[in-house]
Amino acid sequence: MAQNIIDLEVWKKGRIFRNEISKLVSQLPAEEKYKLKDQLTRASRSVTANIAEGHGRYHFQENIQFCRMARGSLIECYDHLTVALDEQYIDQSNYKKLLMMYEN
Repeated sequence: MAQNIIDLEVWKKGRIFRNEISKLVSQLPAEEKYKLKDQLTRASRSVTANIAEGHGRYHFQENIQFCRMARGSLIECYDHLTVALDEQYIDQSNYKKLLMMYEN
């Protein structure tokens, strides 16, 4: 078992995904600042935050619950990415790149 959050592979992948989302939202139009940009930022940050919080819990069942919340936030990111694609804020290749990160 990993002793430190930075040793968890799932947290590492979540961090990379979060950083890619940060790059994406910086390119969104200004009118999306308090809509899609905010939603994507919060959801992507929630993924790693919930993994970290669950890792810090003493009981296995608590950890599982936070992992479920992290999974929910990740799926929320997926939906927001489809909105970005549908609104033509991102192109198909960028969408596919982020989708591959989401799936892994």
